[in-house]
Amino acid sequence: MIQLTHDPIDFSALTESVRSPACGAVVLFLGTVREMTNGAQTLRLAYDAYPAMAEAKIAELEAMARERWPLQEVRIVHRLGTLELGEVSVAIAVSSPHRADAFDAGRWLIDRFKAVVPIWKQEHWADGTTEWVHPGIADPPAESRESGSPLPRERGQG
Repeated sequence: MIQLTHDPIDFSALTESVRSPACGAVVLFLGTVREMTNGAQTLRLAYDAYPAMAEAKIAELEAMARERWPLQEVRIVHRLGTLELGEVSVAIAVSSPHRADAFDAGRWLIDRFKAVVPIWKQEHWADGTTEWVHPGIADPPAESRESGSPLPRERGQG
């Protein structure tokens, strides 16, 4: 299952959805909104995406992970919209017969996700400034720019 949602992520249900009698390992990764980023205090985050492209990229990552590791189930969910400190922004759950494969696949999925999936994060800083960030993609697709989404950039640039 691949899902982009504005609703809170039910990570307990997500974890249960990948459990299987065929598997001895379930790994869950949760990305949460943290308070400090590179020494700057974050108040909240806002996420925006180009959904069709994001879902296609996530599906590619899932297929690649399934080719590399013996995974029974894979679930990837990312929040969109405004999130407060401590809220879950992304959840990745995988199950596999063995723990090493589950850990390796989970880590690979989140690392690749952050590098290639067109989801942009707007940091809202305590000093009142905001900044769009996506370290893996230089510009959003034209369709996203037309909808009013600002161009993302790496923190500390521009």
